[in-house]
Amino acid sequence: MGLQERIEELWERGEVEAEPIEQAIDLLDRGELRVASPIEDGWVVNEWAKKAILLYFRLKKVEPMDVGGLRFLDKIPVKRVDPSLGVRVVPPGVARHGAFLSEGVVLMPGYVNIGAWVGPRTMVDTWATVGSCAQIGADVHLAGGVGIGGVLEPPQAAPVIVEDGAFLGSRCIVTEGVRIGAGAVLSANVSLTASVPIIDVTGPEPVEHRGAVPPRAVVVPGTRPRQFPAGTYQLDCALIIGWRRESHDERLSLNDVLREFEIAV
Repeated sequence: MGLQERIEELWERGEVEAEPIEQAIDLLDRGELRVASPIEDGWVVNEWAKKAILLYFRLKKVEPMDVGGLRFLDKIPVKRVDPSLGVRVVPPGVARHGAFLSEGVVLMPGYVNIGAWVGPRTMVDTWATVGSCAQIGADVHLAGGVGIGGVLEPPQAAPVIVEDGAFLGSRCIVTEGVRIGAGAVLSANVSLTASVPIIDVTGPEPVEHRGAVPPRAVVVPGTRPRQFPAGTYQLDCALIIGWRRESHDERLSLNDVLREFEIAV
């Protein structure tokens, strides 16, 4: 019986067995297994990998852990980063065992949870958090305080996905399986859930998206009015105010992009 079949069997029976569960988590930790994988027309969720993580939580017990002179109480050990990958982890940045950091990742004092996959040369800046099972592409910048939500349950639910080359400004929040397209730029404080409207205002008529930011979109926070019995109030939305050109330097700063659209000061 293969590893996937064994995990599925344990899940159906509600049982835990150390060897196959820890084997699956080790594969996630090495990047040889992903919770979600890109395919030609989108992404596919590997449900059995999520089930392995949930079984791992049942298997492990809370116990004292000493890490670099600090003492913790937790079920999941801290990830041991392979120095040969050229990953930089700045104290007290923490990745949990079962997360994968690709070659050239810089993890400032932030946090990467189990099941997450972080692509090559990506920056997880200070106090940014990458939630469980989130998939972060290559050459992404998660600026200070960005919050990428975790989506562990139900197993079939898609995680938050940030595709290659995206830039998320300070204090952005992305949760509930929202997908950020390749090369997109989110200015500071954009907050996206599956139900928040993402409105393209670049044409003669607004075009509304939900749950996904199109590739290379430049997005800022916005509001729009909604009528309630007690009156009209402004609800959060996000506005696509332009498109990042192919000619843009991929290392162009967020302020440079926003200045082009007369948003930055």
